[in-house]
Amino acid sequence: MRFIDTHAHIYDDTILSEIEAILKNAQSNGIDKILMPGIDSTCIDPMLFLETQYPNQCIAMMGLHPCYVKENYVAELVIVEQWLAKRKFVAIGEIGLDFYWDKTFTEQQYKAFEIQMQWAIDYNTPIVIHTRNAMGETIEAVKPFAKKGLRGAFHCFSGSKESAQQIIDMGFYLGLGGVLTYKNAGVAEAIKEIPMEYLFLETDAPYLPPVPYRGKRNEPAFMLEVAKKLAEIKGMPLHEIAAITTANAEKLFGI
Repeated sequence: MRFIDTHAHIYDDTILSEIEAILKNAQSNGIDKILMPGIDSTCIDPMLFLETQYPNQCIAMMGLHPCYVKENYVAELVIVEQWLAKRKFVAIGEIGLDFYWDKTFTEQQYKAFEIQMQWAIDYNTPIVIHTRNAMGETIEAVKPFAKKGLRGAFHCFSGSKESAQQIIDMGFYLGLGGVLTYKNAGVAEAIKEIPMEYLFLETDAPYLPPVPYRGKRNEPAFMLEVAKKLAEIKGMPLHEIAAITTANAEKLFGI
């Protein structure tokens, strides 16, 4: 069995110091590729370093995360655009709307999101979406771009059955991580009837570790627990979950 972790911040300091062991552990659990989302300009050097050092395992995205949209967001977007013009990335991400921590830059978040979605269309590149406390607003923002051919995924999906349906109706995928294993999160019920062709797996390491690792630092190897939970929900053998979710990721990201 082979899996793809479609979203992991393995350039984070808490992981980077042990990267060799963490990548070996991932491989021993069948996770042979790890996609790394961009968040802002400070992550670019360590992210691209990992891609250079481990080209068969670590694959970079490029984007400005909504929580990093601040007073300097225009300058940050210039850096993103320069990199997009310089080379190919598997996705523009993670981008989106986050109204959980702070709403000071709500207008700027919308602008940054829309600009990056248009770049994704211009560069024929999928997007990876972060949304928190803003699911309805994010779906509405995506709809006009989806009609123009935008493709992508809602990472770390934690919405309702209705929002899951709206997302796949736009042709977008749902990234499932540790939250799927949380008893009271409601994600298992929300995705129960969603066809497998719209689902793939992730960790969001070092955040949101799955059961039974809650309280620990997350890492790609732990994604196996998410896969097992999805197999239980769908009533499918684990090897089929591996094959389908891997194929879905390969299709969207062109890897």
